[in-house]
Amino acid sequence: MATRARSATIKDVAAAAGVGIATVSRAFSGAGSVSASTRERVLAAARELDYRPSALGRGLKLRRSGGIGLIVPDVTDPFCAELVAGVLACARTLGEHVIVDAAHGDPAREAEIVDRLVEQRVDGVIAMPAGRDADWRAAARVCSSVVFADRVLPGLPEIPAVLADDAGGVRSLVEYLVGLGHRRIGFLGAAPPAPSATATAAASAAAPPGGPPGPPPGVRERAFRDTLAQLRVPVEEDLIVAARPAGDAAYAAAAGLLQRRADVTAVLAAGHLLGEAAVLVARGLDLRVPADVSIAMVDDVAWAELCDPPLTAVARPARDIGYRACELLLRDRARRGPARPVLLPTELVVRGSCGPLRTARAPGRGTARHA
Repeated sequence: MATRARSATIKDVAAAAGVGIATVSRAFSGAGSVSASTRERVLAAARELDYRPSALGRGLKLRRSGGIGLIVPDVTDPFCAELVAGVLACARTLGEHVIVDAAHGDPAREAEIVDRLVEQRVDGVIAMPAGRDADWRAAARVCSSVVFADRVLPGLPEIPAVLADDAGGVRSLVEYLVGLGHRRIGFLGAAPPAPSATATAAASAAAPPGGPPGPPPGVRERAFRDTLAQLRVPVEEDLIVAARPAGDAAYAAAAGLLQRRADVTAVLAAGHLLGEAAVLVARGLDLRVPADVSIAMVDDVAWAELCDPPLTAVARPARDIGYRACELLLRDRARRGPARPVLLPTELVVRGSCGPLRTARAPGRGTARHA
């Protein structure tokens, strides 16, 4: 009868890598001080020996189930899907598994997911947060590690984050449109979640006299306003529209802007759902792109290149954001210093949807077509 081959042990890996057992343990757990070269040597030895760490044994020892939790708004969203792929790629490299869930922008649902992950004693949580500061502050106290990806909560600067340089991306897009001669540029921005009474009062008290009402603008809208001001282009409040980035609301906002202001020559959408709405509205109003109106957006999703004409967009590194967030969560936890957001660059991708400023729209264009 053939004897079953003995499974490799942590001692075998340590001997093959020329290190101690404690070093192998730290290399796999991500805790403690292990140099990058030593970690790679340990992982290479483990692969050569087909060594698999005992998740059950490690969980019993650390009183944790292992793995990391990942919370995104919507797993079907193209940007979120790429971010998830980046987290999974990094986790696979580091020998971790990932539990993925979607909050759909609902703070209450997000809080439930966080509670469940904490109960499961995961090693850490990566999130695109939609919830309240207090919920995440409580989660950070009981979870070994929390990292935000693509979004931050202003009241929690101590939580590490990996972000795209949205301000830089919007700035490059506004400069490009102004360079083409556009001055009346519409901005379709995502409406912020409804603030609490306390937050509303604080925002009102902080708002400068004569400033726009409501909560303070987000990063993209602020960059839009600041860049226009720096280029000495007047900021017209009537051209700045906020909408929920969902089908009907986004379409209504884009239609209202283009029908109300026939003098708009360019539209900058702050996200791909808003950009899609702008394209559909322009088609419905029989507006030629870019002859009658130029359209550009933040997020270079796959369909942007398939539009007719292809859409100018700011590419945001979703996969890199996910990968770096996972690295930040799992690597060298003990040596991680004070939280400082990791900012990844964006790229302006110029295509055919933007053109030089032309004369006013042709007669009859910009009104709804009827079947």
